[in-house]
Amino acid sequence: MQPVSSFFAAGLLAAVSLFLPGHQAAAQTSSNITTSKIVFPFAAGGSGDALARLIGDRIQPLLKRSIVVENRTGGSGMIGISAVKNAPKDGSTILLTPIAPMSIFPHTYKSLDYDPVKDFTPITQIVRFDYGFAINKDIPAKNIEEFIAWLKDNPNRANYGSPGVGALPQFTGILFGEKTGLPFNHIPYRGSIPAITDLISGQISSVILPISDLIQFHKDGKLRLIAVSGTQRSALVPDVPTFRDAELDIVSNGWYGFYAPAGTPADEISRLNAAIIQVANSPDVKTRTLDFGFEAISGTPEELAALQKSDSDKWGPVIRKSGFVSE
Repeated sequence: MQPVSSFFAAGLLAAVSLFLPGHQAAAQTSSNITTSKIVFPFAAGGSGDALARLIGDRIQPLLKRSIVVENRTGGSGMIGISAVKNAPKDGSTILLTPIAPMSIFPHTYKSLDYDPVKDFTPITQIVRFDYGFAINKDIPAKNIEEFIAWLKDNPNRANYGSPGVGALPQFTGILFGEKTGLPFNHIPYRGSIPAITDLISGQISSVILPISDLIQFHKDGKLRLIAVSGTQRSALVPDVPTFRDAELDIVSNGWYGFYAPAGTPADEISRLNAAIIQVANSPDVKTRTLDFGFEAISGTPEELAALQKSDSDKWGPVIRKSGFVSE
């Protein structure tokens, strides 16, 4: 795999060039497209899949074409992403992906079947979300400061669960250990629910998971949510402070974005961008995405490219310092 810096130096240039006047693309026009496909590279049934179906349903009348959602699973999302890379460059196939495959995987995998910059053209970010830091309800700590003090008295219980290896919850926990000077031990699970189950039973002392997976358990009193990872408190749980409120400089935001295969014509990217933004800004979609635990947010292709790069630049050093590498 070539160095990440070259991904973003050369690739970002190529992506942005799609939006410059005079760009030529030999592909069929959107008027010839009757059906488009949104590839979601993970299993059906989760909040990301629900988001893909919500947006796909709403943009159909705007694009005057049918939209289907295809779940191409496997390889931590890489099978579906590679399928979009090799899809026709005409707007008939687009990708909805979270942050990890585009900004994190280049640092965690020895090799990838795709270049996250050169092989894709950004369309728009669609949502952002925070992670929650929750502890077992029987631990005598009401806030993050008290939990840190408890961990110092119980170092053998300084552990946290996450929904898997190589994603942001793991590296957020690494940052927590660095900022507090605690040997914070990562315990990966296959998804959020197994981690929450072990947290509630007392097998582990804490978890870092998408906030949407924790809210109902927090409200039911089955666990205690003591921090969120955003720059400000979440509208979903406004009573829960951020890490920064506890004077820990930790910010960890997840997001989902839409991408097309590199080489998709600029006018088609503009058409897709406009339709998705119109839908994302509608009141009903804002409400629905909030129900999923997301904040609806959209912008230009260039803004998504910049977000992808800034998150890669931010997390690359953390990942390298951790020594984590996946095959």
